[in-house]
Amino acid sequence: MRRLLAALAGLVALGISGSAPAAQPSFRDWAAVVVAGDFAGAHNEGDTEAFDNARRDISQALVSHLGFSPQNILQFSVRPDRYPDTRPGRSRLFDIHEGLAGAARKAKSGCLFYFTSHGLQYGAFLNSEDPRKQTLILPQVMAELVDSACPGRPSVVIISTCFSGVNVPALQDPNRLIMTAASKDRSSFGCGQQNTYPYFDDCFLQSVKAVKTLAALPPAVTGCVSRMERETGASPPSQPQVWVGPTLGPMLMLYAFPKGS
Repeated sequence: MRRLLAALAGLVALGISGSAPAAQPSFRDWAAVVVAGDFAGAHNEGDTEAFDNARRDISQALVSHLGFSPQNILQFSVRPDRYPDTRPGRSRLFDIHEGLAGAARKAKSGCLFYFTSHGLQYGAFLNSEDPRKQTLILPQVMAELVDSACPGRPSVVIISTCFSGVNVPALQDPNRLIMTAASKDRSSFGCGQQNTYPYFDDCFLQSVKAVKTLAALPPAVTGCVSRMERETGASPPSQPQVWVGPTLGPMLMLYAFPKGS
């Protein structure tokens, strides 16, 4: 809070002194990658569209509500051939990294990385239609993927899997916002055949339509998840995690959502 007040005081001082204010930050020149890392439903109940539904609609929401440029967003799916309307790439670790790095070379202001899938206490699943090629992305690998593709820039990393809080320590960076669907020892919910989206992804989509700034997004999402879990009796609570780097933190309220209500 002290850092935030100091930053605001600095902005006011600029205005009083007559100096030209800095341009308000936006997401128009940010790169984004949205990954669906699995298609298996919960508890071996068969395939689910929940992860790919989230991939598709979160990518659209980045454009319609956060102001991302469509050409700066890449999508990845385990079964890309099923989705010719959105033409995602195949969810392979090398391809995802190269996609983010390539997008970041064109859009130089920042990076958003969104990953929705299953997870374990050790990392996140990047599965394949071939069971022999299933991959578990360890937290250190997840961090290296983002760090090397988008070094030194503001970044938002969102991991929507069970036990996704395990990724927070490795991903921490002064210029980064991290959001996870669960703490390191809790499951998240909503990836069954009957679910349109996982709970966390559903709440992300609801929240980006309801808030005005990036600062308001994490509490809106976590509050929404808590409500959904209470209403459906999902237990124990998933406890979504939020971590804000000290460099990016004072700037969060300046990132406005053009269509936030």
